[in-house]
Amino acid sequence: MSATKEVIECLGIAANAANDMKAEDIVAIDVSETLVVADAFLIAGASNPRQVLAIAEEIEKRLFLRCRRKPESREGLEEATWVLLDFDDFVVHVMTDESREFYALEKLWADCPRLDIALDKPAEA
Repeated sequence: MSATKEVIECLGIAANAANDMKAEDIVAIDVSETLVVADAFLIAGASNPRQVLAIAEEIEKRLFLRCRRKPESREGLEEATWVLLDFDDFVVHVMTDESREFYALEKLWADCPRLDIALDKPAEA
């Protein structure tokens, strides 16, 4: 079983929100064959904790406005080096560069297929 069309659509919205907030190296991974608790992960990098929070906030806002989705839980808001937004069938990870390098989620899930998420060009300032 692979990630559903709805999940992929929501991941695209989340990825574009992250991209508009200058997130780095945005990756979507289909974990549906490996995990029971989620179909996909979205991972986005940020240069500092303030940017992590801004990206996570924008993702949450857009997913509510466009998909009527709210996270079931949020973790890491205080330290803001790794914010996890659990939307039940997909999970968003927004991480500082240091946390992302240390935890290496992409390497942990290297056997899972990547999802092709088209990113819009960010709006000009």
